[in-house]
Amino acid sequence: MLRKIAVLASMGMVVAGTAWAQAKQDFDLVNKTGYTIDQVFVSPSDGDDWEEDVLGQDALGNGQKIHIRFHRAAKTCKWDIKVVYSDGEDAEWEDFNLCETSKIIIKYDRKTEETSAEYE
Repeated sequence: MLRKIAVLASMGMVVAGTAWAQAKQDFDLVNKTGYTIDQVFVSPSDGDDWEEDVLGQDALGNGQKIHIRFHRAAKTCKWDIKVVYSDGEDAEWEDFNLCETSKIIIKYDRKTEETSAEYE
């Protein structure tokens, strides 16, 4: 089973539709966990609740990536990310500086049962 782990990092983001011009917070999210991700939430770090699921009706299979776009007027750089797997388990990361990040790779280590995120 996946275990929730909070990883502090410097990243940030705002979600918006594909019609918007590229914002500095836009990034690719890559699933290398070995599991299907059913939901992805991105919310400002200073917020109190999660924004909408950016996947909508879709799922993010193992080895797949999604480009997450932000509204170009978004000013915040610090964002929290939450993923929910097809088995209902979740993982969260806080304080990603998306103004300095173009890719987040989510991984799961079956030996340690830890979920981690690497970023570029």
